[in-house]
Amino acid sequence: MIETYKLLSGKYDIQVALKPPLYLTDDYHRRWNSRKLLVQRCHYDLTKYFFSNLIINIWNSLPDSLVMADTVNQFKYRLDKY
Repeated sequence: MIETYKLLSGKYDIQVALKPPLYLTDDYHRRWNSRKLLVQRCHYDLTKYFFSNLIINIWNSLPDSLVMADTVNQFKYRLDKY
């Protein structure tokens, strides 16, 4: 979860760090958080076990107060409390 936060907050370059990369949804009806990730379909069994595909459902279920943390330490603290 911490690595996903770093990817989405700009600590890493998403295009270089992950293949396939993570994409934010443009859905305006976000239920849990404002940085919701797009769920991509897997055409092969191998791709459904990639880090980027495994973490999406967990990330999308986190509350907005946790996802919108300002620093990594603040995110870690809120994640521990959650």
